[in-house]
Amino acid sequence: MYRDLTRGSISRSLILFALPMMAGNMLQQFYNIADTLIVSRALGANALAAVGSAYTLMTFLTSIFLGLSMGSGALFSIYRGRNDSSSLRSGILHAFILLLSITVLINAAVYAFMEPILLFLRVPDAVRGDMREYLAIIYVGLIATSLYNYVSCLLRALGNSSVPLIFLAISVLVFSWGIAGAAWATVIAQYVSAVGLCLYVLFKCPELIPKRGDMRFNRLILKDIFSLSSLTCLQQSVMNFGILMVQGLVNSFGATVMAAFAAAVKIDTFAYLPVQDFGNAYSTFVAQNHGAGDHGRIRAGTKQAFIISTAFSIAISALVFAFARPLMLIFIDANETAVLLAG
Repeated sequence: MYRDLTRGSISRSLILFALPMMAGNMLQQFYNIADTLIVSRALGANALAAVGSAYTLMTFLTSIFLGLSMGSGALFSIYRGRNDSSSLRSGILHAFILLLSITVLINAAVYAFMEPILLFLRVPDAVRGDMREYLAIIYVGLIATSLYNYVSCLLRALGNSSVPLIFLAISVLVFSWGIAGAAWATVIAQYVSAVGLCLYVLFKCPELIPKRGDMRFNRLILKDIFSLSSLTCLQQSVMNFGILMVQGLVNSFGATVMAAFAAAVKIDTFAYLPVQDFGNAYSTFVAQNHGAGDHGRIRAGTKQAFIISTAFSIAISALVFAFARPLMLIFIDANETAVLLAG
C-alpha cells in the first residue's frame, strides 16, 4: 500500500501515486456534483444558481483545509524520508490539534456570519433563501471534510494514495438519495469517509498513533508545521478565493448567469483536478527525497513532472474547448437556452 518515492522510475512512480489521488478527488467532487445534477434537472435555473454559488464558497473553504493538511503532509514526508518515527508521531499529533482548532473556528464563523457572507457574494433575493438553507446543512460537514483531508494527506505523505480512494468510493456508493435529502446525504457521506479513514489508521497503522512520550509540546515541530501549512494553504486557496470574488460579480447579473457559471465551474474543476493532484504527488515526491537527501533525484523529477503536467494541460484544454456545449448539457437542460448561451 505504501509507495517509496525515493527509488525506482520517477515518472512511473509519480503517475502511479497520483492516479488514486485523482480518482479520490473526483469522487469527492461528486458530493456537490450530485446535488447540482439533481437540483438543476428537477428544480431549474434558480435552484442551480443557489447550489452552484454555494459550491464555489465550499470549494474555497475546502481548499483552506486541504492546504493546511498538505503542509503537514510535506513535513510528514520529510520525517518518513529520514526514518524519524518519533518526530513523525509528534508531528501527527501537533498537526491534528492545530487543524482541528482552525476548523472549529472557521465552522463557527461561517454560521455566525451567514448573512454577511450572502451579502458579500451579492446573492440575488430570488435565490438567497435556497442558498441559505443549503449552506446551513452543508456547513455541518466541514469538520468531516477537514478530518478526511488531514488523514488522506497523512497517508499520502507516507506513500499510500489508495486507501483514501477506497473509503470515498464506499461513501459515494452508499449514500445517493433523492432531492429532499441531497444535502444531508452529502454531509453523511463525508462523515462516513472521514470516520472510516480514521478507523483504518487506528487499527491498521498503529505505528502512526502518538505514544505517551510523543504527547509533549514541541515548539520547533509546531513552527515547521505552521510554516509549511501557511504556504500550502495560501497556494491552494488563492485561486479559489479569486473564483469566489468572480462569483460575487457573477451573482450581480442574476440567476441565469449564476446558473451558467455554476455549470462552467464544475467543468473547470474536473479539468483542473488531475493537474492539481499530480502537483500534490510531486510535492510528496520532493518532500520524501529531501528527507532522504537525494537532491539530484529532485531535479530530475522536477523536469519530468513539468513535461507531464504541460502535456496534460494542453490536451485537456483542447478537449474542453472542443466539447464545451456537450459538457454544459450535462448540467443544463437543453430547454434552458438562455443559460446555455451564457455558458
